[in-house]
Amino acid sequence: MTKAKKPKTVCFGEVMLRLSPPGFERLFQSPQLQASFGGGEANVAVSLAQFECDSYYVTRVPSNPIGEAAIKALRAEGVRVDYVVRGGSRLGIYFAETGASQRASLVVYDRAHSAISEMEPGNVPWSAVFDGANWFHWTGITPALGRNAAECTREAIQYAKQAGALVSVDLNYRKKLWTEKDAQQTMRSLVARADVVIANEEDLQSVLGISVPQTDVTQGSLDPANYMKPAERVAAEFGVKYVAVTLRESLSASENAWSAVLLDAKSNTFHRSQRYAIRLVDRIGGGDSFSAGLIYSLMTGRGSQESLRFAVATSALKQTIPGDFNRVSVSEVERLVGGDESGRVQR
Repeated sequence: MTKAKKPKTVCFGEVMLRLSPPGFERLFQSPQLQASFGGGEANVAVSLAQFECDSYYVTRVPSNPIGEAAIKALRAEGVRVDYVVRGGSRLGIYFAETGASQRASLVVYDRAHSAISEMEPGNVPWSAVFDGANWFHWTGITPALGRNAAECTREAIQYAKQAGALVSVDLNYRKKLWTEKDAQQTMRSLVARADVVIANEEDLQSVLGISVPQTDVTQGSLDPANYMKPAERVAAEFGVKYVAVTLRESLSASENAWSAVLLDAKSNTFHRSQRYAIRLVDRIGGGDSFSAGLIYSLMTGRGSQESLRFAVATSALKQTIPGDFNRVSVSEVERLVGGDESGRVQR
């Protein structure tokens, strides 16, 4: 019997060095920082590799031991790094402090003049990258790094569409990287070429100028019904096939409720997911794992409701794992989707 071919996915963005104090300590409370790697698109690539996709990641890293360590970390998770570009002088860094109870988590960026921000169009053999590719994923973080990164993103999308790959974007607004005005000016034309848009309520407002009425994320309670009209507006204005919105109800830095909604524009149906109460271990990468779960589900032929449920379960599990990367399998996600929330030891 011929073995089924793995779906080929491509992600493009910045891989970063993550430095975090131990446990719930504040930055530099003790003279220790734990080093790992991550980044929005890299996290998606890792999760897709865990789901046994042929997962390619494209980025640019400096030709030094730090850049090579980042590539080694990705390769160790099963990610294909054949088309990573070497160049530039530094890898971007971010410092991540884990919050607890009423003390919020904190992220501090040190990524100016990073290798990928100075990358130029033409540096990547995109025709080869997208040969046989089923899916391309990018996020709004990459264009926010500067004009060069934005043009490289535009170039990648063009080649992905020419290859017939579906394209997803997580809007991922980062106010520490650019203003709402700059984000909208750059992102609207790029989003118009996507098939799937993934966002939260802040992303919709800041990146696309589409507000979600009667929503206050600081109150710890969100009504999924409020997201239907904004999702329909995204689909109508940008011509996308699916609009997914994640709903994080922040009761505290330690306790969140997590769910999502999905608009299937083709069938004109609006879907709501299950809702999980999560005791957070590490919320960084939660949205990225949702993206990976949705990509995998849609790519492998699951229906809209089933895909949404799978994506939410994937991201719920990620938020119980330290670090950026999501290290869960399809069977583990399916077990949670099936209703096993007990957390009992698996023997």
